[in-house]
Amino acid sequence: MLAGKRIVLGVTGGIAAYKAVEVSRRLVDAGAHVVPVMTAGAEHFIGRTTLSALASEPVQTSLWDEASPIPHTRLGQGADLILVAPATARLLAAYAAGLSTDLLTNVLLATRAPVVVCPAMHTEMWEHPAVQANIATLRARGVHIVEPESGRLAGGDVGAGRLAAPEHIVAAVDAVLGGAGELAGLHVVVSAGGTREPIDAVRVIANRSSGKQGYAVAAEAAARGARVTLVSTVELPVPTGCTVVPVETAAQMQAAMEATAPGADVVVMSAAVADFRPVAAAEGKIKKDQGIPQIVLESTPDILAGLGAAKPAGQVLVGFAAETGDLVANATGKLERKRLDLIVANDVSAPGVGFQHDTNAVTLLRAGAPGEPAAATTVALTDKRSIARAVLDAVVEIRRGQTPPA
Repeated sequence: MLAGKRIVLGVTGGIAAYKAVEVSRRLVDAGAHVVPVMTAGAEHFIGRTTLSALASEPVQTSLWDEASPIPHTRLGQGADLILVAPATARLLAAYAAGLSTDLLTNVLLATRAPVVVCPAMHTEMWEHPAVQANIATLRARGVHIVEPESGRLAGGDVGAGRLAAPEHIVAAVDAVLGGAGELAGLHVVVSAGGTREPIDAVRVIANRSSGKQGYAVAAEAAARGARVTLVSTVELPVPTGCTVVPVETAAQMQAAMEATAPGADVVVMSAAVADFRPVAAAEGKIKKDQGIPQIVLESTPDILAGLGAAKPAGQVLVGFAAETGDLVANATGKLERKRLDLIVANDVSAPGVGFQHDTNAVTLLRAGAPGEPAAATTVALTDKRSIARAVLDAVVEIRRGQTPPA
């Protein structure tokens, strides 16, 4: 997948910068055209001559001394992918905040190409809340993060923060470029977050959904070239290339989904819709001294079942099932009843899984032929962007199976 691809390789000022030389060599050997960009800090660790000799072009370092009057724009627009290895805490902070401090950060802001960032730093820095918040922000925007590994660090310390091995970095780049464009020209609708049903002017019936998994799916779909509509109940950073339709209640989500889903090629219903709502919400706040209110509930509309009943030919419909009991049996029943092509089931009682977490573990169940059991694939505990990739990989396979042979 790398042959002929133009990759901008950004190298920042960390001790792991020496590994960028091997990354560059492997990319070139795989057929990629590598354009190296070094920060001033990187030059304290490796020389320009070394990287220039092994890349496809000489190293670039400045906004002002290059042949092009706008090198960042030229590099950003011409790249098939931007790779930063290693990425220091300083680079992550600048990129997350949108700061254009040097050639590399300007290139990152001036591109629409996929971006792969490979952090490397000491364990204490990697685990600092500010660094983790910046990682979460970048991941939510669609940036691909190659997590650092555990091992020996500078100064003889051992812990998490070691730059991923060059072969792992190149494999990640290959995977991103291999998936890029798979959904080009398609309209993907994703719902995210938990609905909130008002009891009075202050209180609501809600659930624990954070919307993180839906946003990860939206970001991954956009990275693969899709036009993405994100129907959301939460306020998270909007992934690049996505249009958000804000909603709050189940009724509002139903209206938004019914307006957008009929023309979509793929619908991913990852939102956690409340099953019940008050029959009537009080106009003001219910006061404690008025006694304990008797709240009468009614069922909310089954949005997913409605989408399944009205699903147009060729559309792939994906549902989610957050379960605490017999995961596969419950999810299989939902898959069949609601005419889904794929259901993503998780056991939210398991540690690190589902609501509020940055990680997830799921079982993907695909609808089989009539009379055949659903095909199951298990994805072990990992970050939610990786779960999103697995979901969309399954969607791509389903679409290929629907396409008649030429």
